[in-house]
Amino acid sequence: MFYAHTISPIVIAFLMTVIMCAFLGSIHVLLALVALVAYLTVGIVVPIVTSKASGEQGRAVRDGAASLAGFVLDGLRGLSQVLQFRAGERRLEELDRRSESLVGTQRKLRALAADSAAAATALILCFSVVQLVVARSLVGSGAISGADALVAVVALVSSFGPVTALANLGSTLQGTLASANRVLDILDERPVVEENVGGSEIAFTGAEVDAVSFAYGDETVVDNVSLAVEQGQIVGITGRSGSGKSTLCRLLMRFWDVDAGEVRLSGIPIKDIRTSSLRAEEAFVEQDTHLFHDSIRDNLLIAKPGASDEEVEAACRAASVHDFIMTLPQGYDTMVGELGDTLSGGERQRLGLARAFLHDAPFLLLDEPTSNLDSLNEGAILASLEAQRGRRTVLLVSHRPSTMAIADKTYSMDSGRVS
Repeated sequence: MFYAHTISPIVIAFLMTVIMCAFLGSIHVLLALVALVAYLTVGIVVPIVTSKASGEQGRAVRDGAASLAGFVLDGLRGLSQVLQFRAGERRLEELDRRSESLVGTQRKLRALAADSAAAATALILCFSVVQLVVARSLVGSGAISGADALVAVVALVSSFGPVTALANLGSTLQGTLASANRVLDILDERPVVEENVGGSEIAFTGAEVDAVSFAYGDETVVDNVSLAVEQGQIVGITGRSGSGKSTLCRLLMRFWDVDAGEVRLSGIPIKDIRTSSLRAEEAFVEQDTHLFHDSIRDNLLIAKPGASDEEVEAACRAASVHDFIMTLPQGYDTMVGELGDTLSGGERQRLGLARAFLHDAPFLLLDEPTSNLDSLNEGAILASLEAQRGRRTVLLVSHRPSTMAIADKTYSMDSGRVS
């Protein structure tokens, strides 16, 4: 888009300038000089001035459009809550306010574009008059003939099309440039945790958390925590909500780096492990499972793209979700809604477990894996974990005593500390 809207007009305007200046220069150098100044003023000075004047408006239009789209999408995703709490009228009022604000900003941008076009037209008229005066003066001095003067004036007046198009870019491109800047800002973002592409390859033999502390900004979430997860064990972590249990799992996955202390897998500091190897040795199931707007099969295969149908079915049976899938109209090829909205919380959670089982990593981190399940499905999941005891190491986060019953060792977290 940038090429089509910017490069082409520049090339055309440049070629036209060269050709016209050469042609007018063959008549008289002063006529070519007037034309050159006219082209540079209309084609370069006007768009630069307009661009500087409308730059903020262009960015405001892009930001306003993005904000409005996000607000609408947020309302659609939370439609049930909007209806339940009768917030529809307030949401519509806010939608109107944001829409009016965006329209007002767009109106200002269009006004600047109109001013730019008017300025370009006025300058073209002025330079045409100057060319006429210069041509008449040259005719009076006998430097050129009357016919040459007429040709020079007509040629200049009729050749402003390409530079006028170039002048309009100063305002019309602001939206495009603002969008490009938003994309570039995202591309310039640096990850909080840089991937390790040259570190050690590991085979999982256990995990250690040694005097680890971590904070979100000024809020300490994990405070001097130490624990050990031996190979083949099921280790439980219990505690009230907000005590740092989920954060500890994310630190073991190296979604963030610790502020103090050290996390080790197989005796190696987690920072020194190649990220691809780390991800291969771990599988993490969060309490809220994310499902893509795709089939159930493809949502599972993200964990192991080359898995056979038998492997997929075995993972689903282990997660106690196979029977449910088979009741769906198209079985494993049934599409789930955006964000998995067509499934219940328990169904999404079991699909998340199936995805982790299919990944078949030796170290499994489960964050409240049974929180949305009834006692029957909870029992099936726990029986599956029990059956894999010794072959798979499990870090099990839960507030349910029934879930913690299968743990070999249990830690309790409170206010970021372990006891």
